[in-house]
Amino acid sequence: MSAEPSRYDRIAIALHWLIAVGVLAQIGLGLWMIDIPKQPAGVRAYWFNLHKSIGLTLSPVIFVRLIWRLTHRPPALPEALPRWQRMATLANHRLLYACMFAMSLSGYLGSSFSGYPIKYFGVTLPGWGGKDDALKELFSVVHWWAAWVFVALIALHVAAALRHLLKGDGIFARMWPAAPRRESGEFTAGR
Repeated sequence: MSAEPSRYDRIAIALHWLIAVGVLAQIGLGLWMIDIPKQPAGVRAYWFNLHKSIGLTLSPVIFVRLIWRLTHRPPALPEALPRWQRMATLANHRLLYACMFAMSLSGYLGSSFSGYPIKYFGVTLPGWGGKDDALKELFSVVHWWAAWVFVALIALHVAAALRHLLKGDGIFARMWPAAPRRESGEFTAGR
């Protein structure tokens, strides 16, 4: 009989932090690029295509992370954690995934109906949507609002993580790449 793990496994931790860095870069790039002027031609398109390329790369990584999470039991939360915090944690994680998938799908579909080709790191992908201004606008609105909901959820997630770090209850260490040393409580690389 094996003991319940106190931390996420290395693959879950690696996927979490890879996605975290990627989505934060995407949010920053997305907010910055909307103010790029349309002239001179090509500058704006370059940054939009980079944003799309990163999004198309992150989408399967997010899917793999979700499958990993569904097939690998996470460490149990401490019994002392109030029920409302357990429920809030579950809701926040589910909504984070929902936003990531909503943003990926709406970004891709909005691009598909824009009338412009989708380029994946310079390689033009086959088009299928054609130009449809109404659908492009619909998916752009969904993408925009999902991004803002996502930002709010990330802020809540980070605030809760920092609270647990300051509280020292071990919840923060479950996903941090450096494991605490048992004898001193200090963080060290690896397990």
